[in-house]
Amino acid sequence: MSRQRATGRHDLLIDGKRVEPADGEYTDTVDPASGEAVATVAVGGSADVDAAVAAASASAPDWAATDPVERGRTLYRVAELIREHADELAALETRDQGKPRSQARSDVLSGARYFEYYAGAADKLEGTTVPVGTGQVDYTVREPYGVSAQIVPWNFPGNLFCRGVAPALAAGNTAVVKPAPTTPLSAYRLAELCHEAGVPEGAVNVVSGAGETGAALTGHAGVDTITFTGSVATGQRVMEAAAGNVTPVTLELGGKNPAIVYPDADLEEAAAWIETGIFTNAGQVCSAADRAIVHEDVYEAFVDRIVARAEAYDLGPGEEDPDMGPLNSEAHFERVQDYVEVGRTEGATLATGGEALDRPGYFLEPTVFTDVDNDMRIAQEEIFGPVLAVIPYGDDEDPVAIGNDVPFGLVAGVFTDDVRRAHRAAGRLEAGNVYVNKWFGDTNQTPFGGYKHSGIGREKGLAALDSYLQTKNVAVNLESGEGGDLPGA
Repeated sequence: MSRQRATGRHDLLIDGKRVEPADGEYTDTVDPASGEAVATVAVGGSADVDAAVAAASASAPDWAATDPVERGRTLYRVAELIREHADELAALETRDQGKPRSQARSDVLSGARYFEYYAGAADKLEGTTVPVGTGQVDYTVREPYGVSAQIVPWNFPGNLFCRGVAPALAAGNTAVVKPAPTTPLSAYRLAELCHEAGVPEGAVNVVSGAGETGAALTGHAGVDTITFTGSVATGQRVMEAAAGNVTPVTLELGGKNPAIVYPDADLEEAAAWIETGIFTNAGQVCSAADRAIVHEDVYEAFVDRIVARAEAYDLGPGEEDPDMGPLNSEAHFERVQDYVEVGRTEGATLATGGEALDRPGYFLEPTVFTDVDNDMRIAQEEIFGPVLAVIPYGDDEDPVAIGNDVPFGLVAGVFTDDVRRAHRAAGRLEAGNVYVNKWFGDTNQTPFGGYKHSGIGREKGLAALDSYLQTKNVAVNLESGEGGDLPGA
């Protein structure tokens, strides 16, 4: 298998071979810190998707039949290679995505951890026995679906490649990965490392491209299960495409996540965690702390702290490892700027930030809006940028109800010194993950996914394996002669 330089031309990776796209189409991926082209990348069409799915389908039976112990050892070798190449992968991610180098390196090491974690699970995917009586033995087995389509977003491209591909492979599936058009480079390199570790070349394929490529993949009759992370609108289209073939889907579709600050909270800690929650990766995080819902008794003190923290941020190219890098693309940069203008128009107070830096690249200052009403668009719609909406509430208002009053339900946070209050709020919050006195509390080992418009199914932890395994029941009759069993009994 030939490896291609990150700064050169990237052909598709199908069945272990670099192949030119059937339509001959290529596009440039751009460094968001400068606006300059980084590499030329193939755009896959329907014929290329056909070839990738065919390769994955051909490889699936042998990979599924591989001893689970050996599957686990192979995945562990992938993890080792990712760690060995961590600096290379982090540099690649920083150049392609824009995030600070230290954050990119953290993403890479977390990606290695996914392969380690699911390597350990590969030989523990057990079925059950069902006590149906003395005349029959009944048991279940868990089997892979076959070909897994992985649609990877641009905010954590390498990390989320690992988050989806590792459990898919551990369960005995093969994969066709479609990275986002603005951040495809890490997917190609990670797939190469999978092959180098001993994963069959047909078991991990990469077909880059935009919406048409994704539609060809999610609507493909040869795809057996789909994992998608991205916007609600695109997720809905994925579901529509999957419905034609009755293909199961796992969707992680973003959020508008509340961080509730009660009057007894440690304000320094709350401000520090919420700052991390909203400005990490320039706010381009599905689980970002988008809305701070703060009691009126501590509102001004909290605002003073969060504004001071925002104004202290150092912005610059990711290669310089600043506090915050640029937004990922010109189109997204303009979208976030539009939301800043929406906030001004709606009557929220722009406490700090909101301005683009006068330099090349897609840099926007960390932004804090105060005096926000939860009905405003900046409180209801996912901005996916470094824009915090601070919402006050009083004794006669229920902050949990305010937190729940959005279409999303991915994560939520509670800041309080009252353990009873924390547990009561966690029980009522409509979110797949609830953080108490911290943010980003989930790990590789904990399930992650949303309520409402935030998605279907769970990533991470052992729960993720449910997206890649189907259950077969086997009923063995131990008695002779004619039986009287009827359906529905």
